Amino acid sequence: MKRYDLRPLKDKFYDRMLELMKTDIKDEENAIFIFEIGDFSHIQKSSDMIYDAGYTLMNSIKFNEVDWTLVVKKIKPETKVIEVSDDEAKKEI
Repeated sequence: MKRYDLRPLKDKFYDRMLELMKTDIKDEENAIFIFEIGDFSHIQKSSDMIYDAGYTLMNSIKFNEVDWTLVVKKIKPETKVIEVSDDEAKKEI
């Protein structure tokens, strides 16, 4: 588990957060990000970005009056295998 203080970036922390998840966090490892709450839109936007990038948001809590923390787990996207019979496969061709 690694902790990252993104507060110095103010409201421009999104790209850095995703970059750290991609390059610095190993598969199945957790990251803790702390950032400024601002107008609360950062909370929803960061949660959406984490989800869209394929990571799991484990926790999202208010740290103090001005800061918020996210705990994010890096997981591999699930691979879906669809089994079809030979007859079904021939129909699609």
